[in-house]
Amino acid sequence: MKTSGNTVLITGGGSGIGLALAELMLARDNHVIICGRGRGRLQAAKRRLPGLDIRACDISKPRSRGALVAWLTSHFKGLNILVNNAGIQRPVDFLRGIHHLRDADQEVATNLTAPLHLSALLIPHLRRKKEAAIVNISSGLAFTPLAAVPVYCATKAAIHSWSLCLRHQLRGTSVRVFEVAPPMVATELSGSRHRPEEDEDMMTAQAVASGILDALKRNQYEAALGAAAHLKAKREALFILINE
Repeated sequence: MKTSGNTVLITGGGSGIGLALAELMLARDNHVIICGRGRGRLQAAKRRLPGLDIRACDISKPRSRGALVAWLTSHFKGLNILVNNAGIQRPVDFLRGIHHLRDADQEVATNLTAPLHLSALLIPHLRRKKEAAIVNISSGLAFTPLAAVPVYCATKAAIHSWSLCLRHQLRGTSVRVFEVAPPMVATELSGSRHRPEEDEDMMTAQAVASGILDALKRNQYEAALGAAAHLKAKREALFILINE
């Protein structure tokens, strides 16, 4: 897949992986649109990268998703890549009961429901393009979950499974489906105070963005990056062992 001359929407593009990917995409002569809930972050990204188009949008809400898609298809006819990157990760302790799930609905809506709906809304448009892609950002935790963030892990496992199904359904179209699974990344999402160079299992957002572009360039439809590749390999080895 070409990595220049595209028109790209990146959800959750105001910081972290999304912003790093936007910067790389712009440097390769792509037209890049980012959206996110934080208007201040989007404006700061625009000041840093003037070539960006920005749109404040809470993709967890159906009306906001619909308005986003209407705006995109009206103003950016060349849109041919959707990057489902926005995500929320929150600790949930089921021993503390239902009250600890108070934010779980938004986590599921952002991490899972929004990518499903945005893709469904945009596929008719994308199918009209000679070359198009849906890029789903999952996680190494899709393969080996972390008990402290069970809802996040469940949504990323679902993204992995859905990506397989969507790739199969769109196999006869111009729309390619990529899944990129990063390990722990040095962003606000992970909440980590460690520097990537201090933790061999951690990657920078810039390194993940480079991995995404490399997967697109090589048509690697399922790419586990860094330590996530080891988590995926361990899960596959366990599956083989169980089924022998």
